[in-house]
Amino acid sequence: MSKALLLVNLGTPDKPSYFSVYKYLRQFLMDGRVLDINPVLRYFLVNFIICPTRSYSSAKSYQEVWDDENGSPLLYNTEKLSEKIQKKLSNYDVYFAMRYQNPSIKNVLDKILEKNPDELIILPLFPHYAAATTGSVYEEISRLLSKKWVVPQVKFINQFYDNDKFLDAWVDKASKFDVNSYDKVIFSYHGVPISHVDNVYPNSLCKDNDCENKITNDNKFCYKATTYETTKLLASRLNIPEENYIVTYQSRLFGKWLTPFTDDVLKLSPKNGDSNILVFSPAFTADCLETIIEIGDEYKELFQKFGGENLDYVESLNYSDLWADAIIDIIK
Repeated sequence: MSKALLLVNLGTPDKPSYFSVYKYLRQFLMDGRVLDINPVLRYFLVNFIICPTRSYSSAKSYQEVWDDENGSPLLYNTEKLSEKIQKKLSNYDVYFAMRYQNPSIKNVLDKILEKNPDELIILPLFPHYAAATTGSVYEEISRLLSKKWVVPQVKFINQFYDNDKFLDAWVDKASKFDVNSYDKVIFSYHGVPISHVDNVYPNSLCKDNDCENKITNDNKFCYKATTYETTKLLASRLNIPEENYIVTYQSRLFGKWLTPFTDDVLKLSPKNGDSNILVFSPAFTADCLETIIEIGDEYKELFQKFGGENLDYVESLNYSDLWADAIIDIIK
């Protein structure tokens, strides 16, 4: 029985240039699952306001992280991860694709189906289900497969935030730091609009559920609930007292997004006596602009500007052996 495994990450521009970044941002932000607003308003905002202005600053940031030999860190780390898993999984053909830009899901899916596998396992590399990430991947793959005459047995993994080996891989990354020597540990997750988590509940709102404290049948697909659960599980493994850590959200656009915002917390931290901070980003399994630049540079500079002394961040899982082993455990 032939099996294929498709890993999917978010995406990255082909080059760190204005036009490549514009093209990437446009494809990303025109996705109705990312910006769930009126389509006409979304078209206007994306094409005439956000992309023309944001592409300049984003291109500069991509130039900072771009490697002459390996290119985009997100693409490089995802490719190396797939290669490592392939060596460990001899009975699978392992592929990777990006939801936005290249290698595209369409092209990689065509390549997979040419080999006519009996089973296709799809794993979006996002630990916590969100409509804008995992949901968007599912919608795109469903759209593409619906046009095929022959479709293999398909298994779609929608989240793995509490997988033991996934958590162990993060603990291993944290072992480079004396975690309890920091005044505060921040678990910073990629933000989502509040409307996205509200849509999880058919008869209530996210704020009406006990998302900060426990996973229930009602909130098991709520992004906020699962990020809090990952935090508690990691804090327990790392022996971090509850009063020494906080959950925050970064990378917001506009409108009402999940709070507290990471940058706002960092501004206030020195006043609260927290001058030495460690930041985790468990929603990002591969280092990218949001970890290297946003946390490692921008947030660090902001923190020090408001009186903080030191900010360190735990690098992402990238293509570590424990992360590869976690993926094998997840798909099995």
